[in-house]
Amino acid sequence: MTRPNRRTFLKTAAAGAAFTFVISDSRRRVLGANETIRVGVAGINGRGSAHIDAFAAMPNVQVTYLIDPDSRLFGRRSEQVQKRAGNTPKCVQDIRAALEDKNLDAVSIATCNHWHSLITIWACQAGKDVYVEKPCSHNVFEGRKCVEAARKYGRIVQHGTQSRSSAGWARQVAAVASGKYGKLLISKGYSSKPRWTIGFKPDTDPPPELDYNLWLGPAPEMPFNGNLVHYNWHWFWETGNGEIGNQGVHQMDIARWAIPGATLPDWVISAGGRYVDEPDRGWKDQGQTPNMQVTVMGFGDVLLLFEVLGLVGKEGPGGKKFDPKVDNEFYLTEGVIRGGKFYPNGKEQGEDLEKIDVTMGPGDQFENFIACVRSRKVEELHADIEVAHYSAALCHLGNISYRLGSETSFADAAKALPDNETVAASWKALEEHLAGALGVDLASMKCTVGPKLAFDPGRERFRDNAAADRLLTRDYRAPFVVPETV
Repeated sequence: MTRPNRRTFLKTAAAGAAFTFVISDSRRRVLGANETIRVGVAGINGRGSAHIDAFAAMPNVQVTYLIDPDSRLFGRRSEQVQKRAGNTPKCVQDIRAALEDKNLDAVSIATCNHWHSLITIWACQAGKDVYVEKPCSHNVFEGRKCVEAARKYGRIVQHGTQSRSSAGWARQVAAVASGKYGKLLISKGYSSKPRWTIGFKPDTDPPPELDYNLWLGPAPEMPFNGNLVHYNWHWFWETGNGEIGNQGVHQMDIARWAIPGATLPDWVISAGGRYVDEPDRGWKDQGQTPNMQVTVMGFGDVLLLFEVLGLVGKEGPGGKKFDPKVDNEFYLTEGVIRGGKFYPNGKEQGEDLEKIDVTMGPGDQFENFIACVRSRKVEELHADIEVAHYSAALCHLGNISYRLGSETSFADAAKALPDNETVAASWKALEEHLAGALGVDLASMKCTVGPKLAFDPGRERFRDNAAADRLLTRDYRAPFVVPETV
């Protein structure tokens, strides 16, 4: 098959048909060290600005496309490229227009979560390499399709979980694996950033500069709302994955990394709720995803414990202020590794970790990506797409348990979680933060407790739970369909 021209492509897309790019082997050439790599950045409002700066600053790399449904962003981001690198990029609202350019080598994705996988797949099909922000997927099905597309089309696909470029984290993970500090019992992640109310905004017509149909893409039709564009989409199920899938995927990745051989869990359970400083509205706002959430997963006899406490960073109505915490800890039979030190059982004084050499490619996440685009060595990527898929999937699995949950008392929720001292401490911390920040009596409030879901890591499906399996994917809106066959 030949690649259709842009007019044919966009006409087909407008008619509601899914589209597949077809490439030839000629696009798989090895780029020399002095050849220019041309990058298009998709999603240029927030994190995309960092992508622009990173690539534009590299020798023999050019940002040649800026892609975003909101054309209001084009002026200042074009100026950013011009000041940093001296060239003027093309600005397009539709990613497909950029993918049709045979001179474009790579796409860097910093869009909303619900677009990450489809752009990754389209880009692979069009012969482009991909840097995709975390999480690489909006659901588990999408992540696996990204892996399949990268392998089928021989593409380099890097994930924006930058801790994989950190020698410090690599050494802590190596220390856990060394056996010197005992056997790993619990790998714990924290993602507690200030996540207070987003309030309520009315549905309106979208701004004329925003192609809202393109912005929605794979998501279902829904009215435009100012709480979606440009950031608070994170807290709505159709477009985001909550805090566990926002900042949390970084710490989830580290937590999984530390469990030897871990891919996907045997089971998962999650509990919590969304609580904000809106007392006159029953402590609710327009958001849907939890900002207080404890998730537990089982990997054989090792637990992965994840804590999201969003009522931090300021004094709430209850008069108490709790500090944000974004970190990882590793509980072993001989003690705890935290902050790069080992704390033996029963001791408050930490010890320096044993010096362990780790082998890592040079450069940060962006530099490593460009190096691998030139070398075509997937094995040298700091965060290959399959690594990305597994870590993102853990966030999705926790959310699936939560979304299938029912309301109950905080006391009953504590009983539903695994009988483990460290797990109990996480739930107690959630209760203390909620009561202290908002000044509420938890006996008068409810929380959501999800079922403990058995999972088959090999099949990437739940065991005998059709309702949970349905949340592994979604109904897609043509032509923005993540295909079964990539």
